[in-house]
Amino acid sequence: MLTLAFLCLRDAFTMTIYLPQLTADETQFPDAKTALNEPEGLLAMGGDLAPKRLLNAYRCGIFPWFSEGEPILWWSPAERATIEPQNCHISSSMRRLIRKNNVTVTINHAFPDVINYCAQPRAAQAETWITKKMIDAYIKLHHYGAAHSIEVWQGDKLVGGLYGVAIGRIFCGESMFSRVSNSSKIAFIALNQHLSRFSGKLIDCQMQTAHLRSLGVLKISRQQFILNLQKYRDKNTETGCWQRQTISLSCK
Repeated sequence: MLTLAFLCLRDAFTMTIYLPQLTADETQFPDAKTALNEPEGLLAMGGDLAPKRLLNAYRCGIFPWFSEGEPILWWSPAERATIEPQNCHISSSMRRLIRKNNVTVTINHAFPDVINYCAQPRAAQAETWITKKMIDAYIKLHHYGAAHSIEVWQGDKLVGGLYGVAIGRIFCGESMFSRVSNSSKIAFIALNQHLSRFSGKLIDCQMQTAHLRSLGVLKISRQQFILNLQKYRDKNTETGCWQRQTISLSCK
């Protein structure tokens, strides 16, 4: 049985809230629709990042997100940024960039490198939410066969990529990075095209950004997202989808 625990969040002011505390049962989560309105989407705290618990969370439309020094926090936003792979938008400038063909895109060739690059602070932020605990957990999930990376290479140099978790025919994206201009967009376009070829149905981007919106990502309700999960989480993509391989990009 879930119990309530209190959490103090500090921002412009201090706020005390009461949240369900996860137990040792890795299958037990509160119903996602009980997530708070403020902070928006916060659902529960505690537990651990063991593979079984993480996979159960994603199957329920829940993901972990917390900063160093905080307890593990679990979220399910009221709106979800998603895209059906066949609807990925490629701008004219991106088409020209792809036609230059000066990059190689791969799957699962460098998962630890990708997540570590994603964890590095960005210019607009002083710290990262991808803590060492998160890195270790998702690398373990990668070895478990459920977390995957897309890599963008210039020669033998890793210049961009993304990682996330596959739940049946849905890919739950976690983070992306660019070390040269537009390389994360190339990774995202490649992921969409690859999933289209292997019967993937939806990519979950969690939170909408201008960057994602330009690629065709739209918001749907939590309810609709969970209905999609229930429909596709127990259906596999076609054989070979997540094997180590090179992705060929199309700019049609």
